[in-house]
This record gives sequence, C-alpha cells and structure tokens, in this order.
Amino acid sequence: MIQDLFDNNIRWAAARARVDPEYFRRLAGQQSPEYLWVGCSDSRVPANEIVGLDPGELFVHRNVANLAPPQDANFLSVLQFAVEVLKVRHVIVCGHYGCGGVRAALTGERHGLIDHWLQPVRALCCRHAEHLDAIVDFEARVNDVCERNVLAQVASVAGNPFVQDAWRRGQPLAIHGWIYSIQDGLLRDLETTVDSPETAFPLLYGPTEPGGFPPRRPELRRAGSRK
Repeated sequence: MIQDLFDNNIRWAAARARVDPEYFRRLAGQQSPEYLWVGCSDSRVPANEIVGLDPGELFVHRNVANLAPPQDANFLSVLQFAVEVLKVRHVIVCGHYGCGGVRAALTGERHGLIDHWLQPVRALCCRHAEHLDAIVDFEARVNDVCERNVLAQVASVAGNPFVQDAWRRGQPLAIHGWIYSIQDGLLRDLETTVDSPETAFPLLYGPTEPGGFPPRRPELRRAGSRK
C-alpha cells in the first residue's frame, strides 16, 4: 500500500516533465510566492489545486480548523517567514463548510489534546451563543461558525505584531477571509479584506467613537467621568 505512493510519485513526476520539461528546474529555484495560505488540515481541501497555482506559487500553513493563534510558535514562524523573508503580498485565511474541528467544538464532546487546540472556536461559540441557539439545523449552525471562525482568524492575523510592523514599514500586505465548499468545489469571499492598520481597526476594536478615537473600555474610564 505504501509502495503505491512511490509508484504514483514516479508517474506524476514523469507526467509533469513531459508536459513541461522545465517544471522541476523552476521549482528548484528560490520560491517567491505572493500568497500565504492559512487553511484547514482537512485532506479534502488541497490549497494549491483549488486556486490553480503550482507549489512554488503558494506558501501554505494548515492546521485543524484553520486557526491563527498568537501563542502557536509553528504558526508564528510561518507568518514571520512569509511576511519578513518571502515578502508575500496576501495572506489568505481559508476555512471550509462542514469543518470537523468546528463540529467538534460545537458538540462539546471530548477528543483529547485537540480539545485544547479548539478552545478559541469554543470561545467563539460562547460569544455568539444566543445567535447560534436560534439556528435550529445543526449543519447550518456548523457552517455559520465556520464563517465566523474565518473572520476571527483574519482579525487575529491583522492584529499580529509581524503584520502590524509590516504595515508600519509601508510593506504592501492584505489579509483576506475566504471559505471553501466541498460540495461544489467553489471558494467564497467573506468580504473582510484588510490591508492597513486603519482598515483593520474596526475588525479588531469595533466602531470608533466620534473623532476617530477607539471605543473606551468602561473599566478604563476615570471614576466620576460622565462619558
């Protein structure tokens, strides 16, 4: 069974070389992708294939439920390398409908170590519990959280110091939130693109107060203040 994979590889390499004799020579050169893909580990979501790019054209990071946690050294290493070394121009956070990680977070069933990883998704569900409880169909509820999770991860990337520093340097960098449907193979833009601290601000902090100031947290207001 494992040998089949090596046999498949030989056939694949030969087929690529026949179609494009320079294919592997080009790949052997330094990669210069313009895109970082932050996606789910689900084997049904092959990043390069669904956007029609060759391996050297898309820098890929995948994990369960397409998370972008600021505490994860693996993700942070990928993000820093992509932004500061490869100088990617686009970070694409792509979730997919029917995500097993989201489903596990919603059901509350115990699965072991993955429960710790999915804590951000469970916290997201708690924040939107009233809205989610109103969705009777469980699959529709899962898909709603899949979309909300993408938006949350876009916000996480936008607030990351590596991204903020890149914007301060004037480096062109946009973050996009997409979602993929395994049912029809199509991507959908969740229309949450941010490309500067100004456009990221509402996503990170909510609407501004009059005058463009950020909304103040009640606990930070001085005692006795009427505002």
